[in-house]
Amino acid sequence: MPELEIVLAAPFRHTRKERLQKNDVIFYLALDRKWMSREQANTLLERALEKGLLTITDGWITPQFDINVVSIPLGYHPSGDLFIEPEPTQELLTRIAAQTKRPLQEITAEMNHMIAENFGGKLRVEAASILLAKKYHVSFTNLLNPLKEQVMKKK
Repeated sequence: MPELEIVLAAPFRHTRKERLQKNDVIFYLALDRKWMSREQANTLLERALEKGLLTITDGWITPQFDINVVSIPLGYHPSGDLFIEPEPTQELLTRIAAQTKRPLQEITAEMNHMIAENFGGKLRVEAASILLAKKYHVSFTNLLNPLKEQVMKKK
């Protein structure tokens, strides 16, 4: 179970509610459990909304995954890795692998083959990952800005 889902499920499971106000979730994560700062809790909620794990309607946050199947270990405390934003190209390749039910190494090899054979090595990995996502009908629109930022950093 991904750590993000464990952290997001905890306030809902603890309060036995299907939806919570944003302030209640932040209070639970930052002040009640002392797992993170308020800023980190806000960042975590934003990332969860972007990934579609949560929705917010009229100020109410609702999980978009089954919180009842999430196991929260006794004495659980999230690791610092939770706040490391995954590299967008890697995130997209992982999504493609998951949707196609193929190993990540195989998807990466296909991307590298595409770059070498079809573009003579003159295509950036960010663009190649988008082409693969289109080929396999994998959603990538929420990663466009991070991918563009990554390209701009490399210039």
